[in-house]
Amino acid sequence: MEKKFYLVREDVLPEAMKKVVLAKQLLERKKAASVAEAAQLANISRGVFYKYRDAIFPFQAVTKENIVTLFFHLEDRSGTLSQLLGVVAAAGCNVLTIHQTIPLQGRANVTLSVSTNDMNEEIDELLAKLKQLEFVEKVEIVGSGVY
Repeated sequence: MEKKFYLVREDVLPEAMKKVVLAKQLLERKKAASVAEAAQLANISRGVFYKYRDAIFPFQAVTKENIVTLFFHLEDRSGTLSQLLGVVAAAGCNVLTIHQTIPLQGRANVTLSVSTNDMNEEIDELLAKLKQLEFVEKVEIVGSGVY
């Protein structure tokens, strides 16, 4: 049977699945010494943990071996692309492709495809940093895939 995968927002996930993710993080970060301890700390049974452990993963865990494509809407100012690439590079991403439209009315669209193999922070942390740049009007993930 072929398995299908879905990207689902956290706010619509059942509590049990969210708690399994928490338990897996506790184990990964060595905050719990065993599955039993992680399940207890996450307030779930071991049965629930084992039922969902291989079925749910944070988005950033899936992107660790992937290409992520980011779309930006930027103000057209000197040095903006360079600053943007600096933040991406500081996160440990390797830029694979860059596409920039010709600036019109003081705005330009940029699409970056980056390898996240050596990323040293979570994808949501990187997005938050990029959104804080004063010249970034919009940033979003438009796709991801294995290469």
